Amino acid sequence: MHRASGVLMLLLLPLIIWMFDTSVSSEISFARFRAAFNTGASGVLLKLVALALIWAYLHHFTAGLRHLWMDVSHAAVSKQRGALTAKVTLVISLVLTVILGAKLFGLY
Repeated sequence: MHRASGVLMLLLLPLIIWMFDTSVSSEISFARFRAAFNTGASGVLLKLVALALIWAYLHHFTAGLRHLWMDVSHAAVSKQRGALTAKVTLVISLVLTVILGAKLFGLY
């Protein structure tokens, strides 16, 4: 999953660059950027792609922290502990994705 999230972020890099460029260029381009997220089916599709990107970043980040912790703590490098921390990493990334996805879709 760590590699898959990294590949997803790499593939979506042009979208990330476009979103950043559009959001900071001017007030008019920022308004267009916001409108792209709020217009019908294309807005929902863009939000779903952004949600996939959010998950990829959060999972890659939490898995990276897990790998760093495993490098520092030799007690964490066992089959049972590795399976447990992999599940915890997945749960944490999914919970954070749901929280940020709710914000993205305007639930709060």
